[in-house]
Amino acid sequence: MYCIFKVKGGNKTALIIVAILLVVAIAISILGPKQEETSDAAGSMGDFTLVIDPGHGGIDGGAVAADGTKESDINLAIALKLRALAEFYALENAMTRQDDSSRSGPERYSEHEDLVSRADFVNAAENPVLISIHQNCYPTGQPSGPQVLYAATESSESLGKLTHQNLIGSLYPGNRRVAEPASRKLYVLNHVSCPAILVECGFLSNLSDLAKLSDSSYQTTLSTVLMASYLQYRTGLTGT
Repeated sequence: MYCIFKVKGGNKTALIIVAILLVVAIAISILGPKQEETSDAAGSMGDFTLVIDPGHGGIDGGAVAADGTKESDINLAIALKLRALAEFYALENAMTRQDDSSRSGPERYSEHEDLVSRADFVNAAENPVLISIHQNCYPTGQPSGPQVLYAATESSESLGKLTHQNLIGSLYPGNRRVAEPASRKLYVLNHVSCPAILVECGFLSNLSDLAKLSDSSYQTTLSTVLMASYLQYRTGLTGT
């Protein structure tokens, strides 16, 4: 487990985050699903770069809730909390965006150009592992809960199923949603060469989910489970 503490001046928020992360990580290691065995090639990859991709951004707000909440804003809030945890644990990381912007010029926004740029950004990182953060939406308000989609690249299924089970077990016990292979329509997951997952954190069309996803404390809890899953995945590959 990675426990590199950098708390300065008795920062209570940082201490709380650490406590949550340690509790979740320990619980997952004891109660969670065991990491599947991986090939020798995967085990010899060396260090990793956690690439965090907050979906959409800028002119592309993604899905929009009934109250006007934009998917892109929630994606970024969760992603920034995940990055804060990565920095706290001194883990190599990178973000495809750090503010409300896209990777395509606003004067001539192109969704395809934006997606191509994100995939190129991931592929250029050193030993990347991609976690792309999104929110779901449905015509009715019944569906709820997170779901993880995984790429066809090596170890993506293992990472995807591990992360999904941790999210369901920690946040939505009893939810019957399962991790699934990514659709061919998901450009980024189909154009990267590394372990890659897309996390649909919940449904903006579900009022209960929307209230949770808009809450900073819940966003912290969600990002904590994602980080614990990433650490568990790394440990399964490297044994450290």
